[in-house]
Amino acid sequence: MSARALIIVAVVIALAITLDFAIGRYQQHRLDQKRLAELRLQHAAYEGMFIEVVKVAYEPDEKSYRLTMKITNVEPGRPLYVMHSPVRVFEQAALSWKEVPSWDPDGQGARVIKLADAYTFESIFEPNLADWTELIPGYMHIRFEADSLISERSEPDDDIIDRTDRYYVYLKPHGADDNAIRKRMNYKGDPPVYMPMPPH
Repeated sequence: MSARALIIVAVVIALAITLDFAIGRYQQHRLDQKRLAELRLQHAAYEGMFIEVVKVAYEPDEKSYRLTMKITNVEPGRPLYVMHSPVRVFEQAALSWKEVPSWDPDGQGARVIKLADAYTFESIFEPNLADWTELIPGYMHIRFEADSLISERSEPDDDIIDRTDRYYVYLKPHGADDNAIRKRMNYKGDPPVYMPMPPH
């Protein structure tokens, strides 16, 4: 093989190695960027957003309750897109949880909201178990379950996080005897409609 042919072969091999190295670097860069985007979204969905129970109140029908919850984006400069499903409600009976009827007061199902700061929403629910568990005197044990899909884009591909939040309260039944609750709990003042509990 001539010297010219050897030089051409060497140049081709060097180009192939350089191209392979460049492709590898590019692929690694894309993987690093994707991982960084995933970490940023996880931070925004968990540390940058929180959901809280604002209030639980009696409804006039004397059998159901109105739950008010709030979602807050703690980084208003970075809006989140949240697909929010209706809250599911569970009532404890013995050692198990049983789902009870719950619905959106406006009749809506899942909805997508652009969360720039805070968003408040309501649910109506009806605890209907006759054999509910009484962990503290005179109060039912209730769990709220809120499911959300979260993204930083309005039309996400795979850049989406599924988040479930659970909240627990003690809930006073409609028509409860406040005097009896006060005596059993040694409670001063009017027993509240609900008492929040830490997540567990």
